[in-house]
Amino acid sequence: MSARGRNEFSERLPDQLEVTNAKQLREIVASQVRDINEPTKLSLAVNNDDVQTVTLLPALTKSLLEVLRLISSGHGFYMIPVEARLTTQQAADLLNVSRPFLVKLLEKEEIPFTTTGRHRRIRANDIFAYKEKRDAERSQALKALARLDADEFLA
Repeated sequence: MSARGRNEFSERLPDQLEVTNAKQLREIVASQVRDINEPTKLSLAVNNDDVQTVTLLPALTKSLLEVLRLISSGHGFYMIPVEARLTTQQAADLLNVSRPFLVKLLEKEEIPFTTTGRHRRIRANDIFAYKEKRDAERSQALKALARLDADEFLA
């Protein structure tokens, strides 16, 4: 099966034609954006003669441009609905940690989970919330270290 025969980029990188198409579409959409926080109007030619106007709300515009940016840069990606239930491996991959480390977090009740039979399932939005909290804590710690370093340097 050719790369274009598959319809997702979670297990492969885009080929050169897909990269080129994504660059073209990204440029077209971006050229129509007046204010990223306002709706964007696009005129689409349908069946050569019929022109239809589509209004993209800001969240949709930002999401579409981000997906096109990833593809036009030659990157694959995986879309996860926030209500999705993830396996421990999928959750570990999102956090960029090992599965055993994630299981320890679950056992310490740092991230909520449910069980389906013997298997743990974690809601994607719980993973995103944990990741946001973890990243904020890391950022605070780095700022504190930078202040200490600056104080040592000035002393």
